[in-house]
Amino acid sequence: MQFYWIQCLTTTRRLSRNPRLIEFFQGTLAQITNSEIDTVRIFDTTLRDGEQSPRTSFSYDEKRAIAATLDEMGTHVIEAGFPVNSEAEFKSVSDIASATKTDVCGLARVIDKDVEAALDSGVELVHVFVSTSDVQLADSMHASQQEAVDRAVKSVQRVKDAGAKAMFSPMDATRTDGEFLKEILTAVDEVGVDWVNIPDTCGVATPTRFGDLIDELVSHSDARIDVHTHDDFGLATANAMAGFEAGASQAQVSVNGIGERAGNAAFEEVVMAAESLYNVEMDIDTTRITEVSKLVEKASDIPVPGNKPVVGQNAFSHESGIHAAGVIENTDTFEPGVMTPEMVGAQREFVLGKHTGTHSVRKRLKESGFEPSKQDVRAVTRRIKDYGAKKERVTVDVLTRFARERGISRQDEDEEVRAWWKHQWYLKRVGPFVGRAGFSHERFISSQRSNTDGYRPMFSHPSISTHRMCEVLAVGLVAIVIVGAS
Repeated sequence: MQFYWIQCLTTTRRLSRNPRLIEFFQGTLAQITNSEIDTVRIFDTTLRDGEQSPRTSFSYDEKRAIAATLDEMGTHVIEAGFPVNSEAEFKSVSDIASATKTDVCGLARVIDKDVEAALDSGVELVHVFVSTSDVQLADSMHASQQEAVDRAVKSVQRVKDAGAKAMFSPMDATRTDGEFLKEILTAVDEVGVDWVNIPDTCGVATPTRFGDLIDELVSHSDARIDVHTHDDFGLATANAMAGFEAGASQAQVSVNGIGERAGNAAFEEVVMAAESLYNVEMDIDTTRITEVSKLVEKASDIPVPGNKPVVGQNAFSHESGIHAAGVIENTDTFEPGVMTPEMVGAQREFVLGKHTGTHSVRKRLKESGFEPSKQDVRAVTRRIKDYGAKKERVTVDVLTRFARERGISRQDEDEEVRAWWKHQWYLKRVGPFVGRAGFSHERFISSQRSNTDGYRPMFSHPSISTHRMCEVLAVGLVAIVIVGAS
């Protein structure tokens, strides 16, 4: 069963909705009747690996805000940071651990002070890691394979003795000798490690190869398998999903996919793929995905590309005439069908430009209050295409200008004109009294004007506060009584 969250003024409650099935798939995908994935857990590392993005640093308040949002959304694990890194980092990790309902994780090298700092921060899960590939052992860690095994076992044992849950990562697993990888995983298994993370540290895995590796390690290890994939070749999300298909229980992701180098598997992509393509229920509030994406975008100062899946500006936007016409008729024609903008807290947009067709133009004109004929729509469409071909952006103001120059009637213009004449009568009869409310004739008149709409009623103008409006109306009522009595 899937749920929507409804935010009220005082409480948040969850309402059930009908299960979302993959019934939109037809033809070549029609034979897929069962999901290849049973369980998907989300381990978010935005605050740790995400913050390791070059030129990125989160403030304490930004970390708390991001963690709170992820917690409220139902994220299963939040990796809050690297506690030993600094006093500020320790404080943010500790405060997040004490304030969130979900499990919070702290990162630690296989070094005593790192492990102790993570335990002291109060996290429920300590994530210890050690290099295992030949190149990293020789030129980064400067240690032998046996030293790596001994340090890993000692660190996991310390975490377990302290009563916390332990996750172990053989760093650079996808470039590690296969037999040594199994050896070190067997060693940490023997001291009771809870989770084994298999990281594609340098992003060299492919879905089939990675899936085969995870399948083999699921059979080899007693611990639950978690995967961590990087996006150096644009395969991070595909590799994460391949990991799930092979039996992994959890994937490490980051909002907007930020992280070292080209980043990590994106939170929004993995969550929506699992929910929409594999029909796996995770109890994560997907309607806040756009919200958390914008929060991280602002805090990280890393712009979200327009064509970014799920959260990019173009993810649910349409300009091409054929596509827009189809979507206006039925959104399933040129959208996934199993994922809608409403599901991720976004909005669908029909963009006007060089590729626009008449269906989009008619829709936008009617939304702006115009009543165009077929000839009007064709004429305005031609102007929009020519305007867009010059790489000019077609805004609502531009559309309105084209419509007015064409002479297209607008539904509310007659009402606005009548309202303006009523206001002129009001000014003439009770104008002297208006000043007593501190509202000049000039400001009153200017408040009636807008850039493109001619005149609008004072009572809808955004520059006038409710309190001031009440004063003006009160004086006006008194004036009307006086005029009537005379």
